[in-house]
Amino acid sequence: MFKKAVVGGTFDRMHAGHQKIITTAFGVARSVAIGLTSDEFANRFRSSQTTPYGRRKQAVEEYAKTFGKPYNVVEISDSYGVATIDPDIDCIIVSEETLLRAEEINAIRFKKQIPKLTIVVIPILLAQDGGPISSERILKKEIDAGGKLVRK
Repeated sequence: MFKKAVVGGTFDRMHAGHQKIITTAFGVARSVAIGLTSDEFANRFRSSQTTPYGRRKQAVEEYAKTFGKPYNVVEISDSYGVATIDPDIDCIIVSEETLLRAEEINAIRFKKQIPKLTIVVIPILLAQDGGPISSERILKKEIDAGGKLVRK
């Protein structure tokens, strides 16, 4: 059991993939830090407008509360958040597509003489059609939050 795990993301339109990564964090650690991207940072790289920060934070907190363990949601404005500065964090949970970011975080921690994080990689959850479950696909009404195809 790790002391403190960290996860980070936009967590727009909470879906099964988001739930899997958060569930894993709570499953392996006594407490969890959840980095939630600011509106400005979240919208910098997206083709569609994300849900406002307050609503995304509320959805993340509602889910996190179900685990009955300590957690905190921290607004982040870059790709690294608190993971490069908090020495109490000893584990990071990432998806396959963000593994490189975790390795960059460990390189930064090494330079700062902070112990490296154990990296736990979660496979990308696939929808009913074999494509990834994503907020973009939910917004386009291709799939629902559980990955089921939406009938048109």
